[in-house]
Amino acid sequence: MNKILKNIINTNKLSPINSVFKTPFNGGISSSCLNNNIITKSYNIQQKRYYSTFEDDFTPKKLKEKILEKETEEIRDFIKAQRLTKKTASPLEGMNRKQRRQMTTKLYRNPDNLIRGGMISPQPLIPAHIKKPKYALGEPVIDFEMDDPIEIHTPESIEHMRVVGKMAKEVLEYAGTLVRPGITTDQIDKLVHEDIIKRGAYPSPLGYKGFPKSICTSVNEVLCHGIPDDRPLEFGDIIKIDVTVFYNGYHGDTCATFPVGEIDTASKRLIEATEKALYTAIAEVKDGALFNKIGKKIQLVANKYSLSVTPEFTGHGIGQLFHTAPFVFQCANEFDSVMKEGMIFTIEPVLVESTSPYAEWKMWDDNWTVSSKEGGWSAQFEHTVLVTKDGYEILTK
Repeated sequence: MNKILKNIINTNKLSPINSVFKTPFNGGISSSCLNNNIITKSYNIQQKRYYSTFEDDFTPKKLKEKILEKETEEIRDFIKAQRLTKKTASPLEGMNRKQRRQMTTKLYRNPDNLIRGGMISPQPLIPAHIKKPKYALGEPVIDFEMDDPIEIHTPESIEHMRVVGKMAKEVLEYAGTLVRPGITTDQIDKLVHEDIIKRGAYPSPLGYKGFPKSICTSVNEVLCHGIPDDRPLEFGDIIKIDVTVFYNGYHGDTCATFPVGEIDTASKRLIEATEKALYTAIAEVKDGALFNKIGKKIQLVANKYSLSVTPEFTGHGIGQLFHTAPFVFQCANEFDSVMKEGMIFTIEPVLVESTSPYAEWKMWDDNWTVSSKEGGWSAQFEHTVLVTKDGYEILTK
């Protein structure tokens, strides 16, 4: 596996990455290995090594988990190796020593106020007349692969995406008006759920791979996929609200970061940088452009603001399915997929306060919530974008 990755990095020739092991939402990453055969072969070859290393745990399931964890780390290293060229700033030059010291002092604004999971209320109900996506009817979600074909939408499909994109935008704007100190994320979820149902739409996250709520609410150091619960928002927090709606057979996906009351200068700067990264990346969208320009622009903005990127969390294609090809990497990379007129996908940078160019994160026991290991806060903005003949159209603006 190491040899394969080194060969890819050294030659800059990227073979298709199949059977990508994804986190549940947003394209996912980008983490496991090159294909099922390599997983199986690696598992068989390395059994004895792991038996001797972990004497107290001989179960094949645990052994395979450890091997997958190792391969996940290798793919992460591969993504990190996709450095910007010498003509642009290197990710490793993102912060000087003084900036690192300043960053370290602000990572834990209040160590007693780190976000912890609260109580989650029962899953909301969907009226019978609301049209549901197939996964909400019990059909399994089929994950997309790196080398899957990218859909070119028809004029009819594009018009459906304009309608659902506008709806997603309006729902997100409504969600933003609810943000205030004292309200819980569960209360926000319930009100947004009611708004989506009134519009005759379905909240796409609900029931997607078991997700229990209608929106994602990620507060402060939570990067993404936060589950709404009974924790009240506090003065000075920031909250990322991710909205996706399903209407007339199509999904529209958008996200923004909102301040809770007055926020500190560092939080304002974080939000400013992340929104700037989104629009700088969108400006690169046009027929014939390489997808890797998106990630490079995002990383350049992150470097300028001494913030981190998260290679594992990507944008994705969208349409009649919630997540489809392509993976849209939100960091510098050399993947050579080409944008074409009629493609629709999300761009959704997550920037993080960190002393490292690439933010380290941890998954909570709920298997959804992702938070910064260092405790640095994060911001996210997202739009669904159409590639047009002359450039792009933002469908969620």
